[in-house]
Amino acid sequence: MKLRRSSEIGVILLLGVLGCSRKPAVSKPAAAPPPEASYELRLGKALFRHYCQTCHGETAAGDGFNAYNLDPRPKDLSDPIFQKHKSDADLADAVRRGGAGVGLSPLMPPWGHTLSARQIDELILYLRVLAKQAGPRGPASNASS
Repeated sequence: MKLRRSSEIGVILLLGVLGCSRKPAVSKPAAAPPPEASYELRLGKALFRHYCQTCHGETAAGDGFNAYNLDPRPKDLSDPIFQKHKSDADLADAVRRGGAGVGLSPLMPPWGHTLSARQIDELILYLRVLAKQAGPRGPASNASS
């Protein structure tokens, strides 16, 4: 019994010595964590997921689950060129009044009686971040809401 016990201790010590004798692995510096999104931005993301993602898609590219059932297809809201030509007031007006209210697709419902002005502002804030994440692209291809 003592022989077995001392053998086990010897193996453990040998493994410890071997493990400590190697050069330590050089690790790459840890990447900085992404900056914490503001509270308003997180609220805007939640609103987008609840009200917009079904048609406009997860990244607002106009490729949501329901987009293929719509004619015209939903607008690619993440397109930087589209966003460059739309002010926050233009986007908020389209959300508030719907597509038909601003001369676009009548398939986009008006959310002005559902969302408060503050919620619409949070939603627009999130849409602006999506455009920055999308990066530069060619001209917008969708002409609907």
